[in-house]
Amino acid sequence: MTTKPYAPQFFVTGTDTGIGKTVLSALLCAALGASYWKPIQTGVDEDSDSVTVRRLAGSRDDQILPEAYRFGPPVSPHLAARWAHEPIDLARIMIPRELEGRALIVEGAGGVLVPINDRQFMLNLMRHLDLPVILAARSSLGTINHSLLSLAALRAGGIEIAGAVMIGEPNADNREAIAQYGRVRVVGEIPRLPELDRAALLNAFSKHFDHAFFGIAAQGQTA
Repeated sequence: MTTKPYAPQFFVTGTDTGIGKTVLSALLCAALGASYWKPIQTGVDEDSDSVTVRRLAGSRDDQILPEAYRFGPPVSPHLAARWAHEPIDLARIMIPRELEGRALIVEGAGGVLVPINDRQFMLNLMRHLDLPVILAARSSLGTINHSLLSLAALRAGGIEIAGAVMIGEPNADNREAIAQYGRVRVVGEIPRLPELDRAALLNAFSKHFDHAFFGIAAQGQTA
């Protein structure tokens, strides 16, 4: 009997906008050899997260999936969609069948309760795609409240929480508090990096992430 390789698939969300979800997504794509998908992208007038992940992770072109929705202004998805007269419909957002059994990182827009249309939130997209969620959280002051609120919202929405990743200067007390009160496994940390490129991300994964959690797909990754 042949054992199929472990191919993790995660949805990356954050406690806030600008928290570091895209850097975390790029790190996981580089370390796990995963494809990347941001189903709803706003702010393409400035740049897209897909372009950033492609550059940082060193991903192949075929590992970057096209967005289901792309909007120019850097605003909440519900507002960008309203301005574009293009309502976001979850039925249009489906993981391609060819990615079944392959490592995949899906990145959300903003935080857990960012609205995507007149009645649904990013939380609804997570439930729709049915992937375990990794929460990106700041390591600094204020993170405990934001992280616990985000974890509570995820649990109330019936979302499987895979773990949390702390981003910023290491803070053992905040990490411990989030793990204890949030009842969540902290599976990694991304400290401030002097350089931001594939080699730096792989080094951070090697030193600061829980390899046992990510399984055999995490083994043998090099710059």
